Amino acid sequence: MSALLLYCSTDGQTKKIMTHIANKLRQQGYECDVRDLTAVHHSLNLSAYNKVLVGASIRYGYFNKVLDKFITQHLSQLNSMPSAFFGVNLTARKAEKSTPETNAYMRKFLDKTPWKPRLTGVFAGALLYPRYKWIDRVMIQLIMKMTKGETDPTKEIEYTDWNKVSEFATKFSKIE
Repeated sequence: MSALLLYCSTDGQTKKIMTHIANKLRQQGYECDVRDLTAVHHSLNLSAYNKVLVGASIRYGYFNKVLDKFITQHLSQLNSMPSAFFGVNLTARKAEKSTPETNAYMRKFLDKTPWKPRLTGVFAGALLYPRYKWIDRVMIQLIMKMTKGETDPTKEIEYTDWNKVSEFATKFSKIE
């Protein structure tokens, strides 16, 4: 079995999550082609793969525009084969907002996209204050203050639940 794993990452956590999923799939005998969605050529042939997984992160309330472009260009292929999607955001650090059904960003995306992935997931990302540019650090601190999150600019916190990511990889391996 072969799987195309596409990610769109702002600060690297989505890439890290996708790499974890690829490693789990390889342990199950999958051949995985992991690619950055922002570098993928528009003429990519999805039919060369048995399954497709796309993961994207939220920044300031939005997924990268390249995600919508990819879906538009490959919609018929995506909807005609086993495909899955996961989103990564800091809102998912809260248990009550950590599922596709309860996460506002995922709900909004799934309600508006014509793509109907057979499996969806949402994972909490990482808060990497020291790595952010000054303006991003200030904006994210403001958002975190409003949502009762961590605001110490010296901290790096990984909120990702790796067991949940591993479970998602197993579910993805079983979709048909």
